[in-house]
Amino acid sequence: MTGPLDGIRVVEFSEIIAGPVSGVLLSDLGADVIKVEPPWGDPWRGSPTRVGPPEAKETRGFIAVNRGKRSIRLDLTKSEGVKVVHRLVGGSDVVITNHRPDVPAKLGIDYETLSAIKPDLIYCEITAFGRSGPESAKPGYDIIMQARTGLMASNGMVDNGVPRGLRGSPPIDFATGYAVAQGVLAGLFHRERTGRGQKIETSLLSNALYIQTLPLTYVPSSPSAQSRMITEDLPAIREAGLPYPDINGLYQQDARAQAYRPYYRTFQTKDWVIAVGCLSEPLCKKMADAMELDDPRFSPGYDQQSEEALESSRLVVLDAERKFLERPASHWIDLLERAGVPVAPLKFVEEMVFDEQAIANGLIVEQEHPFAGTVRTAGPVFKMTDSPTAAEVSSPRLGEHSVEVLAELGYSEPEIEILIESGAVSGNVDPNA
Repeated sequence: MTGPLDGIRVVEFSEIIAGPVSGVLLSDLGADVIKVEPPWGDPWRGSPTRVGPPEAKETRGFIAVNRGKRSIRLDLTKSEGVKVVHRLVGGSDVVITNHRPDVPAKLGIDYETLSAIKPDLIYCEITAFGRSGPESAKPGYDIIMQARTGLMASNGMVDNGVPRGLRGSPPIDFATGYAVAQGVLAGLFHRERTGRGQKIETSLLSNALYIQTLPLTYVPSSPSAQSRMITEDLPAIREAGLPYPDINGLYQQDARAQAYRPYYRTFQTKDWVIAVGCLSEPLCKKMADAMELDDPRFSPGYDQQSEEALESSRLVVLDAERKFLERPASHWIDLLERAGVPVAPLKFVEEMVFDEQAIANGLIVEQEHPFAGTVRTAGPVFKMTDSPTAAEVSSPRLGEHSVEVLAELGYSEPEIEILIESGAVSGNVDPNA
């Protein structure tokens, strides 16, 4: 059996993370994803996490977000390279790009050019700030959007006097990759019904805002404490020249009333850290009863806005913190799980490649890579009974499939040799291939 996108060809003109993530998601669904790389390769091949010899241009970062694809090296500054791309797109279904708005037209891979070649093409474009507005031409990366859209400030962490971005994984890049995959699938569905292709646009900015919908949403009749602080106090605070850590303290302090409550947070136990997640009154009550917390919030007539309520909440938190320190994590996990309370131990992401639960659900897969050996990585995010998803093939070497793809497009061996000699097409950079 094959994936639901078997027979769909995707041409990916993207680099670094956001665009490549979308290609992986579509590849997991069975699409034939051909990654078009410049002669020097996706810049992410040059990340510090190098694997193998330098000339191989392989890194752990590239491997992580490019599995299941084929790579062709083309020089789109040469007319023959552009002709190859146009021929490739003529037999494809989807194009993904993530360049600044002016770049695709310069390279001959803009929607207007490619849709003239393939009228029912689904063309998905990622930009940093969108195509309109005064910042439309600016480049952007995850950390830029974290700062620009408030995610970094909401995070609340400060290093050496300045806000610290979210580490470990770039959330905006990955959100954008998911959005592209969703848009492509919707475009293919629309084409199936109407026979028409279309251009789909998304941006790092749009996805950065959407993943912050909860704090972003502004209700004039009921503004959040942070909204009031930003609109009423921030101008004067900035004018006074307060250092950022002080501003951060004021901003975060306004958010703490609910955080004082011990039902949705992490705790230090006698030997390790655990997290509890109660977002409903029944779950909070279960946790309070299981731990014998004397919480007046469950008493009739309780006014959570009163000063007495805030003080009692603080005391409940202190009581919970003291109790958790008395016994090991295993005790509390067993107790709370038996009470029906969501609870889990803290883990490092590096532990998850050996995690029994993740492996049992096929969420960790093994792939063979010519330089890295056996690679463990995240598997497909969902399963399908009739058209299974799969992630069996690792990331491609730079230009690994150049000759193979050209042959599929009908180029003869002499024509391929001419293209390679001209520099419009390059093969595998691996000297041992």
